[in-house]
Amino acid sequence: MVKSRRTDDSQVMSEIIIHGIQEKKGNDIVRLDLRNIKSSVTDYFIICDAESTTQVRAIADSIEHEMFKALKEEPWQKEGFGTADWILLDYVSVVVHIFRKEKRYFYGVEELWGDAEIKTFQSA
Repeated sequence: MVKSRRTDDSQVMSEIIIHGIQEKKGNDIVRLDLRNIKSSVTDYFIICDAESTTQVRAIADSIEHEMFKALKEEPWQKEGFGTADWILLDYVSVVVHIFRKEKRYFYGVEELWGDAEIKTFQSA
């Protein structure tokens, strides 16, 4: 597995992304540190949820805006804007999952990475 960024860069990216989530009042923000897990495909997963599809989209837009403003970075891949039940933004070394609350608990993404170091954040 080859990662295209330095670990310091991915941590900075994760902090900018979390700020973007906090700006739109995302709920239950969690950062999973996957750097020490050999089978991981990224350095960090950041997961949050929102009350509505409108808020899910707003959070995704805020993240994209903050990342472009700070680092001139755009997601390598993004999915889920059609239904906005679960939007994924892939920045290669940081992957963001933005769920509607009921979808987050149905899919249980955090549970798939039980070995990860977990840090929680509050909305601003």
